[in-house]
Amino acid sequence: MLVRDIINSAYPALYEDELVTKARALIREQGLGILPIIDKQKRLLGVISRRSVLAVTSSVSAIRVKGIMSEPNYITTSDADASKAAREMIRLDSWYAPVVNTVQNKIYAGVLGLENFIDAFMKKKSPKLNKPVYEAMSTNMHTCSPDDEIDNIWRLMQDKHIHGILVMKEKKLLGIITEKDLLESGTAFPAFESNKGRFKSPTKISSLMRTPAVTLKEAASLKEASRLMLEKNFGRLPIVDEKGTLVGMIDRKDVVKALL
Repeated sequence: MLVRDIINSAYPALYEDELVTKARALIREQGLGILPIIDKQKRLLGVISRRSVLAVTSSVSAIRVKGIMSEPNYITTSDADASKAAREMIRLDSWYAPVVNTVQNKIYAGVLGLENFIDAFMKKKSPKLNKPVYEAMSTNMHTCSPDDEIDNIWRLMQDKHIHGILVMKEKKLLGIITEKDLLESGTAFPAFESNKGRFKSPTKISSLMRTPAVTLKEAASLKEASRLMLEKNFGRLPIVDEKGTLVGMIDRKDVVKALL
């Protein structure tokens, strides 16, 4: 299976002189993880991420995307082996990789996301999808309180290089907050303007978290986890035991690692 067989070749890109406000709207409206930046010849120049857009404090900024773009962690080519590409993405903790026709011409061809790899295994009805999620889940989870301030949780996400945090109260799972939620809310942008900015009082996690959290039982299959991730565009799912107690979390990277 080659990268060209599974990539999203219709994945949008922006030209380097377009505005960050357009990038923010595109990422928010289409639920994108990254946004490739190209020149007039459609050569890949760099990428911007949700995190880089969130770090721009003003929602009416005149900054051009070339001012906040960065080098991709990983670039692959259309004719690369898809499994090798997925392994490299996992090693680099990159859920998305821009794809070019060749290393030499760098003509943009689309984006390979871990969800494309999961979808390919679902279509093949791989027997590996029958594994229980507890074999692939992580028990190293970051949690916060619904009363925590968004600005502090944003800093935690940056410091720990994490993209989603479970919201707990008295050991009970209430919901989840992710970078995607922060951007899609349209009500707050971490960094957060300043104490004299738009927000007179700190915004709490409870106002933006997704609740109730969609969970899976630990005996559920990777197929069930994959279906939810693909149908609902979830990046991660909390895992609970038969009593409903939180025991772990599984994300797209965990699923792909188990399928390789």
